[in-house]
Amino acid sequence: MSQQLVGKPVSKTGFGLMGLTWRPTPIPFEESIEIMHQAFHKHGANFFVGGVFYGPPERNSLHLLKAYFDKYPEDAEKVIVSIKGGNDPKTLAPQANEKDLTADIEFCLKTLDNKKIDIFEASRVDPKVPIEDSLSYIKRYVDAGKIGGVAISEVNATSVRKAAKFTNIVACEIEFSLFHTAPLTNGVFAACKEHNIPVIAYSPLGRGFLTGQIRTPEDIPEGDFRRTIPRFQGETFYENIKLVRAIEQLAEKKGCTSGQVALSWIEQQSGRNGNPVIIPIPGTTSQKRLVENMVRVHLTDEDFKEIDGIIASIPISGTRYGGHALSVIDG
Repeated sequence: MSQQLVGKPVSKTGFGLMGLTWRPTPIPFEESIEIMHQAFHKHGANFFVGGVFYGPPERNSLHLLKAYFDKYPEDAEKVIVSIKGGNDPKTLAPQANEKDLTADIEFCLKTLDNKKIDIFEASRVDPKVPIEDSLSYIKRYVDAGKIGGVAISEVNATSVRKAAKFTNIVACEIEFSLFHTAPLTNGVFAACKEHNIPVIAYSPLGRGFLTGQIRTPEDIPEGDFRRTIPRFQGETFYENIKLVRAIEQLAEKKGCTSGQVALSWIEQQSGRNGNPVIIPIPGTTSQKRLVENMVRVHLTDEDFKEIDGIIASIPISGTRYGGHALSVIDG
């Protein structure tokens, strides 16, 4: 299924920059740039997703993108860049008011001065600010030709419809994976389909859970964000890994990896049962994992039935965020 974002053809698979910039031990920019280059030139992933808060203020995804397009200026018109902002980088509390959202956009435009930002979105719905107001602050830059389009992120179905009524929404970024299937039933996909809004699926591999590389809670590095997430902790972890093992069994039968099943399942949800177009944005920190992430397998109706049975029989335990971050989820 072909798809366009802000008037440009986009690959069925995007590339998330969070892992390259938001880690206890940062990856050198030179190494990150080559992974990004391979993602685009060898695998066709022409949709890069970053955030103002992906990394510290002096070394975040905007700086990485700047370095990438300095090295490969010929890619600037070919790659679609989407950026999230409008939140407190330390607490993730929404700050989608005029002052803070405008400051984030200005920072992005100043830092990424060699590539137009194709899409900008507030990363969360700010409960203190009507969503129409937050959208209007971004729309100013779209109207001025400085940003390509307005997107929304982490929204419920009501917010999707409010946003679409106010202005043209070019994408809706939400968490969606075998570990978080709620958008299939909570009305978000239905609302996006009504308004022809493509869905950008972040954390499509369950924050690495579905790769099968994490077998115990101790496999998660110290200082890693995932150590704050309830579903990765204690006995809850071992309840959730049952789903990973079940998907691994299916993957073994199909001669692929569990991650490839997980990403193929997302992509092949596009148009299925009335779903909107869905574009997963896996991220990686290695060339090996990049190659694996870009391989797709065909899932038959029987495969879908088997996966549905796995999801129904192994409910995920624990919330997808912890503490204050959980309280600011609109969806």
